[in-house]
Amino acid sequence: MANPDARIVSGQLVAVEVESLGLWTVNLSRILEVIDTPRVFGFLYATTEMHVEEGEERFLLELDAESGAVAYKLEAVSRPRNTLARLGFPITRMFQRRFARDSHHKMRAAILHDVV
Repeated sequence: MANPDARIVSGQLVAVEVESLGLWTVNLSRILEVIDTPRVFGFLYATTEMHVEEGEERFLLELDAESGAVAYKLEAVSRPRNTLARLGFPITRMFQRRFARDSHHKMRAAILHDVV
């Protein structure tokens, strides 16, 4: 990550470094909305012109007050922005699914690490 200490606030740029098929890219998005309540925390960001995809992603953590259970939700809507992403559409989607899966695994590992 380019700046792991950056604050999660509206307007903040988010840079994600990605290695795909031996090529490294940096994709920039901007945080549009932040939700920070006692039961829900998360943010929505949209891609910028400096991103291979065009779209939005929402990351949410929700606490069920009755059960104490925490849910992590990741929602994404996108389409290829540049020629390489369009040509490699099936591969691009595979990487997006892997990102979602890895994101959930890392969130679970972080929670379990803090519990132990």
